[in-house]
Amino acid sequence: MTDNVIDLDQLQKKLTPKSIVAIIIVIFLIIAGLSSFYMVDQKEEAVILFMGEFSRITGPGLHFKLPFGIEKNYNVPTQRVLNEEFGFRTERAGVNTVYSSRNYSSESVMLTGDLNIVDVSWIIQYKIVNPRAWLFNIDNQRKTIRDISQSVINNLVGDRTVFDVIGNERLNIESKGQIMMNEFFNLYDLGVNVTTVKLQNIEPPKGPVQDAFEDVNKAIQDRSRLIDTGKESYNRAIPKARGQAQQTIEEAEGYAIEKVNKAKGDIARFLAVFGEYRKNPKITRTRLYYEMFEEIFKTGETEFIDKMLKNFVPFKSLNKGGE
Repeated sequence: MTDNVIDLDQLQKKLTPKSIVAIIIVIFLIIAGLSSFYMVDQKEEAVILFMGEFSRITGPGLHFKLPFGIEKNYNVPTQRVLNEEFGFRTERAGVNTVYSSRNYSSESVMLTGDLNIVDVSWIIQYKIVNPRAWLFNIDNQRKTIRDISQSVINNLVGDRTVFDVIGNERLNIESKGQIMMNEFFNLYDLGVNVTTVKLQNIEPPKGPVQDAFEDVNKAIQDRSRLIDTGKESYNRAIPKARGQAQQTIEEAEGYAIEKVNKAKGDIARFLAVFGEYRKNPKITRTRLYYEMFEEIFKTGETEFIDKMLKNFVPFKSLNKGGE
């Protein structure tokens, strides 16, 4: 007890007014130093308020501001792609993505133009392009984005039949949805820009509509298969037919050239023989007779015998030059 009294007395002696002021000044400087600097990430921009009013926007890095809350910074992820999911929730993304087991059909079930019910789940991806507008123009940014997105998709689905939504109008809904959402966001000056609208899963209602849809899908698959089979047969048969046609054409052209050349040769040979005949008809006629005789009776080593005479015909081996 005596030691505690002595310690308090010594402490009171040390805590003079000057030391108290010094301690206050040090604490003041520490607080001022800690509240005078702020860090902005590479994917962020900071909106600075001076006494509650907009002052400026700063980029990534370490920056100075007035301490004690005179200036406040609000970091906004302007370089990040943000997304909203409708009709489902992703609990853990990765190679094996885990989805929530809760039912979000209130977001995804909607009415088509032909008064059928369809379950459409989708995502939107967007970036913040104006951090000042993002912070101050709309009270609840995320709810506003979700409400507008749901309204746009419901509107686009409601203008189409269930088979169009499930089938060939999917890409049109995505592209027009992105355009319409950006128009609304610009109208409300929300400071965001939608980069992607992606329909994830579209399921028809249970019952006859789903059965009809499955029949349509099967018919589409059969049509695609038959088209592929036809193209395969076409690609196999047509080149072969073209090759055969080209070969026939080339053979015909070769045959024509051969016949023309042969005819020209026959003409030239006839003219040459005719010229010799005019010079000496008797000798030429005899030579032509022998040549024709030899050409007709090309029978190898056959010997011809004159049946009226008892000797051989003067030419025995016609294939050897008239021996």
